[in-house]
Amino acid sequence: MFKEGSRALGYAVLGIAVLAVLTLIAILAFGGVSQLTAGFRGETDKKNRTVGSGAFRIATYEEFFDLCASAQAAEAAIKNAEKELDTEQPADRQAQLRQVITAQSNIRAEAITTYNSKATQEHRGAFQDADLPYKLDIDAEETQCAA
Repeated sequence: MFKEGSRALGYAVLGIAVLAVLTLIAILAFGGVSQLTAGFRGETDKKNRTVGSGAFRIATYEEFFDLCASAQAAEAAIKNAEKELDTEQPADRQAQLRQVITAQSNIRAEAITTYNSKATQEHRGAFQDADLPYKLDIDAEETQCAA
């Protein structure tokens, strides 16, 4: 009888040891899978936060309109300053108007460059409105925001 009890105890200890080893293997295996898929999961999360995000899509869509409108507003300011410069003005006012023209030309160039840069970014360009031009021409006298 004592021998049978020892055998049962031996099987119980062996069962517990096997269970502990299997648990350890499972923990390591799932941790390993997690480690192997970390890059994929990170890329997916990044994509979901940008391209998959409704807020990102709307903000990007509106950003193209804002940049185009900014270029047009700078052009209007340049034209107004040029009109005023064509009239009789004191020398100091002429200098101010030339500074305005230079500053607005820089603002326009920056808006157009930013627009074109964002249009070429795959994750942003996909949300550019079909009525907007793909790229803006920095050398054009007038920016057209509708195709």
